[in-house]
Amino acid sequence: MKKLIYSFLLIFVVGLSVNTVSAATTVKDKVEMTAEQKVQLERITNRVEEIKAMDKSNLSRAEKKELRKELRTMKKEARAMGGGVYLSVGAIIIIILLLILIL
Repeated sequence: MKKLIYSFLLIFVVGLSVNTVSAATTVKDKVEMTAEQKVQLERITNRVEEIKAMDKSNLSRAEKKELRKELRTMKKEARAMGGGVYLSVGAIIIIILLLILIL
C-alpha cells in the first residue's frame, strides 16, 4: 500500500514538473527598456508619489474611486514594462514537496 501511494505521488510530481518546464521555456528574455519607456516609467513613479502625498480625506467617493482606477492602470503599465519573475503553482508544490522529503 505504501509503495502504491509513493508511486502515485511520484507520477503527480513528474506531471507537474513537465508543465513547469514547458512554461519556463516560453519565457522571453529580458529586454532592455528604451529611453521612451524609461521616461514613461519615471512619469508613472512620480504620479504615484503625488497620489501617496495627497490628503485624501477631503475627496469625495467618486474622486477616490477614480484615483484607485488610475493607480490600477498605472500598475498594469509598469508591470508590462518591467517584467518580473513568477513561480507557477506546480513549481511551488514541487518545492514544498522537496522540502518535506528532505527534512
